Amino acid sequence: MPASPSAPRPPALRDIPYMGVIYVVAEAMKLGFSNGHPDWCNLGQGQPEVGEMAGAPPRISSVEIEPGDHAYGPIEGTPELREAVAAYYNRLFRQGKSSQYGPENVAVAQGGRLALSRALAAVAPVTLGYQLPDYTAYEDMLELHLARITPIPLRTSESTGFMLTPELFERTVVDQGLTALLVSNPCNPTGRVLAGDDLAKVIETGRRHGVTMFMDEFYSHFIYDEAPGGGAATAGAGPVSCAPLIEDVNEDRVFIFDGLTKNFRYPGWRIGWIVGPEDMINTIGRMGSSMDGGPSRIAQRAALAALEPGVADQETTALRDAFVAKRNLMVQRLSALGVRFAAEPVSTFYAWGNLADLPAPLNEAKTFFRRALERKVMTVPGEYFDVNPGRRRTAPSPYSQWMRFSFGPPMDNLVLGLDRLEALVNEAR
Repeated sequence: MPASPSAPRPPALRDIPYMGVIYVVAEAMKLGFSNGHPDWCNLGQGQPEVGEMAGAPPRISSVEIEPGDHAYGPIEGTPELREAVAAYYNRLFRQGKSSQYGPENVAVAQGGRLALSRALAAVAPVTLGYQLPDYTAYEDMLELHLARITPIPLRTSESTGFMLTPELFERTVVDQGLTALLVSNPCNPTGRVLAGDDLAKVIETGRRHGVTMFMDEFYSHFIYDEAPGGGAATAGAGPVSCAPLIEDVNEDRVFIFDGLTKNFRYPGWRIGWIVGPEDMINTIGRMGSSMDGGPSRIAQRAALAALEPGVADQETTALRDAFVAKRNLMVQRLSALGVRFAAEPVSTFYAWGNLADLPAPLNEAKTFFRRALERKVMTVPGEYFDVNPGRRRTAPSPYSQWMRFSFGPPMDNLVLGLDRLEALVNEAR
């Protein structure tokens, strides 16, 4: 008698949802989008424009490869790049301080997400706080480690412009027993930034309570100053970082994540880094030996040229001048359409807007997203930033009427996208 067929086996892979921006791109591709397509406007993109820019140094377009670059490199990065990153932080943030960063305080990884993933894979069992809304990729990074990490959301309020306040942080540390914090500052998607006294209070609270701080500073140079009484913003004087607030680089439990992706406009190079206490950097480096094998020697050699002080300062100054103009245009145009901001962006290249006052059905983010796609404009619905590891919260997202708009594209493409959104909204009225 023939054996009965086996019951079908479950799939070997778990279900992995698209990250917000990747989902947007996947849906746009169904309608003909491709990177660089001249008739598409990606107002959802998570990278800055990467071409020549007024006032910036020429784009680095070549690198001389040495024979040793064909071999595996050190897991934690080449000594030359680790030294250059340490010098960059000391020059910008640690002048006159007795405690200085050295190459032993730096680990290089193949991009920012990998740097963050290495760090989270290396943590011991912790109760980890994270703000809402925040960077979409945190969700799966945390979900991979739910056996060790207990994530605690710190939901920010529209009334504070979605700012993570020192009071909210300290209250959660005390009430929930936080032992770690993961936060993007400046914040993707809100364009808000903890700075000055508020940032100092957060760092001091972490120090006082022994909280390990994972500070994602990938937008640290995108800083804009609001005009008193409203009006157009101006380019900020320089970057915002928690690095000046570190008392001892080897004692304070603060990790800083950054790289060339955003602030230097080289996302394709995939160069990110972690700066922190030497012993903890060593641990994260050992995690990289099994997780990814280390970053490209070739990309690291090119990165040395980008971090030359004169080149770096010229690039980041030009970046603020170019992006504040696009920021002002986007805020003005969207406001005129009826998009409302809890607080206008003072950092990043994102505007976090509320669609509630738009004509139905465009007052719902997913519908707006679909209708905009039909006009070859990409945006990112706000609920993708409602980071929810393990989908433990089952209530509807409070961000269903919020949208992240990106002013990352070049000015002419940005204008075209805003023109199309204006036509979309006007036709619905």
